[in-house]
Amino acid sequence: MTTTSSPPFVLPTAQDQTTIARDAILHSGNAGVIVERVGQLRAEFRSEGRQFARELSEYINKNYAGIVTVFVYEETFGTKDRLHWLLHIKSLHAYETLIRMGTQDAGWRDIVLRQRVPAERGGGSWDRLFLDGALHETVLIPSAFGMYGTSESTPDSVSSADDSPATFVVPTASAQTSVPVEQQLNSADCGIVMHRVGELKYEYRAEGRAFARALCESWNKVLAGHATIYLYEEAFGRSDRIHHFIHLKSLSSYYTLMGVRAMSDPETREVFTRQWIPDEKGGGGWDRMFVQGSLTDLALTPQHWGMYATKTEE
Repeated sequence: MTTTSSPPFVLPTAQDQTTIARDAILHSGNAGVIVERVGQLRAEFRSEGRQFARELSEYINKNYAGIVTVFVYEETFGTKDRLHWLLHIKSLHAYETLIRMGTQDAGWRDIVLRQRVPAERGGGSWDRLFLDGALHETVLIPSAFGMYGTSESTPDSVSSADDSPATFVVPTASAQTSVPVEQQLNSADCGIVMHRVGELKYEYRAEGRAFARALCESWNKVLAGHATIYLYEEAFGRSDRIHHFIHLKSLSSYYTLMGVRAMSDPETREVFTRQWIPDEKGGGGWDRMFVQGSLTDLALTPQHWGMYATKTEE
């Protein structure tokens, strides 16, 4: 007797959430700014909340292409019904365009003000879908040497031709690595985004960023095809809290990452064992650079219809 098995389920990537052309998508590699917006849905409105999140995101993607691309993610293993929007924005200049949506874009206002909760469940618009006080945002800018008074050991900070501080331009994250762009994974085409956050001690802020960038590059080269890692800074939050976005091809790619972390790669081993802190500062490796207990990881899965038994698209 022969049996047939269905093909393995492949999780849709974030770029499958939108109908805009692939070359019009802004993502973690080519955006100048990423705004991470997090909101906790009320369990009773988990389906309506996801439908609102996806509808609003797609409206923005289609009507503001080239300015912003918005994707929705779920916490893979964290708090259920907590949504993460990543707003990939061309620049802070472009953000000013988005501010005007609230007063000038009738389509956006219709989506936001529409009644989302059925009358038999009390009625209400989007504000009933989320827990009060649960929405918060973090603004991230790709890290570049020379930012925030750190060492300019690698010349990737650029400005315009007139070299004016007022026209300083931060390179996008894809420029942080020597891996060709076509081999890089990003928030649009990866299967999982691991968001790693760590707070550097102020006295080691330059050494910590040098370590973080060196680690990214060693991982990017050895993990090409499996993972791409970018480094970001908080624009308006804690100035020495850094963020890694580790883009994994799939959840199982984490095993490959674990193998590299086990120091099977000589370059990675050298990065982890190097004495990054000079003797005049007491000497030491990377483990002295971070505030104890500040390193955290969070895995994010691109949202798709039907996840966690929620309703499909209506």
